[in-house]
Amino acid sequence: MDTSPGKLRLDIPVVLPHVRDAADACIERLQSELLARPGVDRVHIRPAEGEGPGQLCVHFDPQVMSLARIRELAQAAGARVTESFGHVTWTVTGIGHERRARNVAEQMSSVFGVLEARASSAGTVYLEFEREKIDEGGLEASLKRMGVARVATGKPSQHEDHAGHTHDGKEGEHGGQKHDHDHAGGLLGPNAELIFALTCGALLLAGFLIEKFAASLPGWLSTACYIGAYVFGGAYTLLEAYDNLKLKRFEIDTLMLVAAAGAAALGSWAEGALLLFLFSLGHALEHYAMGRAKRAIEALAELAPDTAIVIRGETTTEIPVGDLQLGDRVLVRPNERLPADGFLLKGNSSINQAPVTGESIPVDKRPVEDAALARSRPDSVDAASRVFAGTINGAGAIEVEVTKRAEDSALARVVKMVSEAETRKSATQRFTDRFERIFVPAVLVLAFLLLFAWVVVDEPFRDSFYRAMAVLVAASPCALAIATPSAVLSGIARAARGGVLIKGGAPLEDLGSLKAMAFDKTGTLTEGRPRITDVVPVDGASETELLQVAVAVESLSDHPLAAAIARDGRSRLDAGKLPTASDLENLIGRGVKARLGDQPVWIGKAEMFGADGVPALGAAAAAAIAALREQGRTTMVVRLGDRELGAIGLMDTPREAAKQALVRLKAMGIERMIMISGDHQKVAQAVAKEVGLDEAWGDLMPEDKVEAIRKLRDQDKVAMVGDGVNDAPAMANATVGIAMGAAGSDVALETADVALMADDLKHLPFAVGLSRHTRGIIRQNVFVSLGIVAFLVPATIFGLGIGPAVAVHEGSTLLVVFNALRLLAYRDRS
Repeated sequence: MDTSPGKLRLDIPVVLPHVRDAADACIERLQSELLARPGVDRVHIRPAEGEGPGQLCVHFDPQVMSLARIRELAQAAGARVTESFGHVTWTVTGIGHERRARNVAEQMSSVFGVLEARASSAGTVYLEFEREKIDEGGLEASLKRMGVARVATGKPSQHEDHAGHTHDGKEGEHGGQKHDHDHAGGLLGPNAELIFALTCGALLLAGFLIEKFAASLPGWLSTACYIGAYVFGGAYTLLEAYDNLKLKRFEIDTLMLVAAAGAAALGSWAEGALLLFLFSLGHALEHYAMGRAKRAIEALAELAPDTAIVIRGETTTEIPVGDLQLGDRVLVRPNERLPADGFLLKGNSSINQAPVTGESIPVDKRPVEDAALARSRPDSVDAASRVFAGTINGAGAIEVEVTKRAEDSALARVVKMVSEAETRKSATQRFTDRFERIFVPAVLVLAFLLLFAWVVVDEPFRDSFYRAMAVLVAASPCALAIATPSAVLSGIARAARGGVLIKGGAPLEDLGSLKAMAFDKTGTLTEGRPRITDVVPVDGASETELLQVAVAVESLSDHPLAAAIARDGRSRLDAGKLPTASDLENLIGRGVKARLGDQPVWIGKAEMFGADGVPALGAAAAAAIAALREQGRTTMVVRLGDRELGAIGLMDTPREAAKQALVRLKAMGIERMIMISGDHQKVAQAVAKEVGLDEAWGDLMPEDKVEAIRKLRDQDKVAMVGDGVNDAPAMANATVGIAMGAAGSDVALETADVALMADDLKHLPFAVGLSRHTRGIIRQNVFVSLGIVAFLVPATIFGLGIGPAVAVHEGSTLLVVFNALRLLAYRDRS
């Protein structure tokens, strides 16, 4: 690993199951996706040597493109980062505001063996580390030395993560957290800082009353009260100032202590105690407010039940959810929450999927038709038979076969990804960080000069000192530091509650500034369940022969068109034995090649024939294809050996919800919406017209889709909406990649910047609306925080006291936090 200012070069060993060739399509896709991402300068492969894995070398800016995101994309592409690298996402106590989060992240980044460290003000820490240099115990110990403690969860279970290493199941990334919400660092447990602040205020009030109204009492009594107020008001401030000084930082916490100490040295105990009271109360309330946003995210993790009823033989047993194994049969009674992802074996019911997908209406579920097929291909199970952990069963008892362990369920993965997303900075946040690095030293210089105002102005040193301290307090950009993170945290939490996963501040902000969107056709604007409409044999072939060959080959593929041919083709054939196909080869974007006995079979687009060594189409097949395309059909040609058997026409039903969603998006200001498709231009235009789109680009191979997105991105920001699997390269090249139906697709979850958990385009306007609202809140917060500083600095120079300056300063911090919390109550205005 090499580092340079703002850049990181990392050699990541990647493992490809059963693959040794570094030029494999999986790695090519990973390279192309990474190169398309902002912040990535260069990606290249070092082929495997001996028995070791290949090396993926990535040069990137960790502020823009995190190692966690690289890991996700590697996983989605079919590779995995080896056991040499570990990563953890922990919920912790001891972090309650953004400045503290930044300090913890910077200190952890300097720990030997830590590659990347991020922390959020809501109490989440994300760490990437080299296992040979440090283990999880060492990371925990390092955090403890900073006063940060990891929170254990209520559902311990052993599991293996994507990097191939084992967690102990006590991480904040899994379901069932029972947090104590101690944002104060653990001196007295929950709400300790608020208790200290209120105690400081009580002692300050007592000292003031004694001094003003009880002159007969000893004079030292009021001073003792003020000193007590100093102790309680300065305890947490002292801890944070110590952290800052270790990092050679001179921030607001240190300034407050210096100002309070200066007041005490000059005999103004009451004013110093007031300063500490206002500051500590403001901090405590900020921690409380950020805790609300944090609990909105934790509520997701608590949706899954703690136990499950497993059917074994003729008996049922209640076991912890963490002990469920793949293939277990689970009984779910009426109105109970489902304990795991899986598919229905028995029973019919309506399931409320809102906790995971955000769908407002319960969804009817039925058992799978072929349990053995569902078992062998769980990812291709129909949505009507697939269920998710944390959703709520309706009136019918059902039996579910478990297809994912508790920690790998869609719900658990969302909770984990949301926790990681909290720590990813947006463009505005990176700007405010850069601004602070310039602004704070400038303020320190100004304050230092004001210390010597008594030399120029006829006033005692005491007044000059107070003015300098007041300016330091007034100019500290606390509100600016929390302005963006608080809004991003609240926006991500609200989106997750609505069935939308947004991976960090950057896509959250970008989504709200879009003017153009590109949509894939199949499965996005259409139902993704095409059906055979026409079977056209040619050159003496029969319809039966044509369908038998097509069904035999397409049964080996899981592509939506292949599934439609296999399903509908069987229903058109008389019951009987089909020929056996083998050696299926997927020709991406064009079709498939296989063998039937000793003869080759090609099934695919007309454009596949006559290229790459495949013989050209005959006149009869070409005429059949042309006629079908005129009717707006998706077409497939079937060739067996040197004989063309004919053409198959298919049609996919446009989604009713797509029309409504596109109308709403247009009303929200999305000026340009384009459908991009691998289908023939006439087919693409027919579907586009039906769903209400003006532009349709057809005849696009996967690489053409990437080029189309790049062309659009060169003109303005653009989103690519697809399924996150076949569209991954195009999504990677868009400003924002949006995947639909992500609850049922691990690859979509990993690949997308924004994942719509439901297979429903109606959630896209909600996501765009929330993003725009978040951008508005961020702008308001930045304006307020900078405006307060612009007002307070000259005001304190011209005589505003420390007390009022602290009150306004802390008030502005609370104002931006509570303004951000309004996002938790955001309502979709559909």
